[in-house]
Formats: sequence, C-alpha cells, structure tokens
Amino acid sequence: MRQIDISQVAKLPTIYGTFNIQAFKEADKEHLAIYTENLSDNPIVRVHSECLTGDALGSKKCDCGEQLAFSQKLIASQGGMIIYLRQEGRNIGLVGKVNAYALQDKGLNTIEANHQLGFRADERTYEIVEYILNYFKIKKIQLLTNNPSKIESLENIEITKRIPIIMNANPYNKEYLEIKKNQMGHLL
Repeated sequence: MRQIDISQVAKLPTIYGTFNIQAFKEADKEHLAIYTENLSDNPIVRVHSECLTGDALGSKKCDCGEQLAFSQKLIASQGGMIIYLRQEGRNIGLVGKVNAYALQDKGLNTIEANHQLGFRADERTYEIVEYILNYFKIKKIQLLTNNPSKIESLENIEITKRIPIIMNANPYNKEYLEIKKNQMGHLL
C-alpha cells in the first residue's frame, strides 16, 4: 500500500459557496477533496485535473476553467465533491504543456503536440480517486464528466449516473473539443 498523507479539514469560502477542503499527498503530488458539508450516500462528484492556464488564468484554449466553475456552482447548490488532481496538462507538467501550446500554435493538434514531445495523448491516472472516495466511505456517485477514461478507472465505485458537462466552443478551443470527441472518445 502506498503512503498517502492527509491534511486536516478546513473551510474554503468561495464565490460559489463554502466548501470543506482536505489535501491528500501522494509522493510528489498533492490532490484536493473540495466538498459540501453534508455529503449524501450518492453525491455528485467531479474529478478535475489541474489546468493552471484554464482554471486560474482564464485560457480559452480549453474548457477546463469553465468546467471547474460549472462544477463548483452545481455542487455548491446540490451537494457533492470535487476531487482536484494535480495532473497539469494531461499530466505532462507546465513545461510540457507550454511546449505543446507552442507546437499547437504551429498547427499541430493537442494529441500530435503531445506525441511530438514524447508523451502519450493523455498521461493522467486516476487511482487516487478511489482512495479518496473510500476515505470518505463513498461507494456510489453521480459522476460529472465527459471523459470515458474516468468512468472506466472507477472499477470499485458504482456510478449511478453520468452527468454531462458541456461547455460552448469558442474560436480558440473548437478544434481542441473536436479532438477530444473524435479522437479521445469524450462524450460531447
């Protein structure tokens, strides 16, 4: 069994409402569980991989920041949890992501750019998600996702419902969303 260090619980007041927040440290990655006070036995759960450019800087090259904001609003109003995974740039890191952006500026799509840099199309893993859900004694969820890899990765968690999370395309992310749908199998 791997060593996971777990923080205490703190309050996190946000523009969407007040959540509880708890950190889970796995080797060199620190993930977060951001959740409402009273979790149901079948909560809405969003598994969100870090995207500094989208989540914090408002990038229009992706839909990540919009998905996170949508998830926070929905979960604040209906209850549930966001599991925020520190897997920047589909887990290729900031340097890799910015280099992939530069290749995209030259005409490559997201998958081609990752491959050019020596990465798979998506380097993310989701084992820690089940660990976090088990820590909270959550056995079934309503999963807020379009990504079939997230669904498939939760082998021991019952997904009672998949809630789509569809954002409008813009001129900067239209091709990115098409690639996610047509080449990565996202349910868009």
